[in-house]
Amino acid sequence: MEMNVSNNEEQVVAKKLGGLNPALIIPVLILIGIAIYIFVLGNPGNFKADPRLDGLSSVAFSGLETKELHPGNGFMGVIYMGGPIVPILISFMIIVIVFSIERALVLGKATGKGDVDNFVLTVRRLLNQNKVDEAIEECDRQEGSIGNVVKEGLTTYKALSNDTTMNKEQKMVALNKSIEEATTLEMPMLEKNMMILSTLGTVATLVALLGTVIGMIKAFSALGSGGGTPDSAALSIGISEALVNTALGIGTSAVAIILYNYFTSKIDGLTFKIDEIAMSIQQSFAEFH
Repeated sequence: MEMNVSNNEEQVVAKKLGGLNPALIIPVLILIGIAIYIFVLGNPGNFKADPRLDGLSSVAFSGLETKELHPGNGFMGVIYMGGPIVPILISFMIIVIVFSIERALVLGKATGKGDVDNFVLTVRRLLNQNKVDEAIEECDRQEGSIGNVVKEGLTTYKALSNDTTMNKEQKMVALNKSIEEATTLEMPMLEKNMMILSTLGTVATLVALLGTVIGMIKAFSALGSGGGTPDSAALSIGISEALVNTALGIGTSAVAIILYNYFTSKIDGLTFKIDEIAMSIQQSFAEFH
């Protein structure tokens, strides 16, 4: 009965710390990215007239009043000139930032309140002294995923130590199974949404490449127009569009990959600590029972 109650508690904790729902959050973040592109980067104050363009609007996608393609306010106007691929890349960057913050918060809760290394050393010391109740109290103080898993193992340890229906080998199997189930329950919560960072680390570069190719097509079209005289304004616009998309894509991809690897290392560290204590629990049980 104690094991079932503990498992239910683990499920409640996992649901609480499960993180954001991508199906709901990602569409909202995409809309925010589009809004930033239209209303912030596409603000009329970011542009000034360019007589070479004869009043042509930069991007019909915006739906705002026409804007000349000559940026007048630094980078914001230049980024806007990147074309319709830019809001997609901006949305990707926002998604990476939001889900990175979410993962940082979830992993912070999963780690618990105290220092993990000190927690591991304390629990191992108490187990070496066969002080199971004190070790469980330490888990209650630590909380988080690592505290929950260790507490589940120690609760099972305590129940099996008073069980007279199984032999030692059966008890060891039951103890190991309990720890594995608790770990399996916690790991999906830690790894949730990590695939988003991994995917955007690759997709952002490919989408940026599409924007780069479109910009270069426009640039080469400008070279071939005008009866042998290149349209310098259109040429610069095409090259600018290509470079803006390249920069945004590489930046988003780099941030996503770095954060993905960082969070992966944190998860691996927690998993290692859990395995370390699990081994100590099994060794202690084998020694004292």
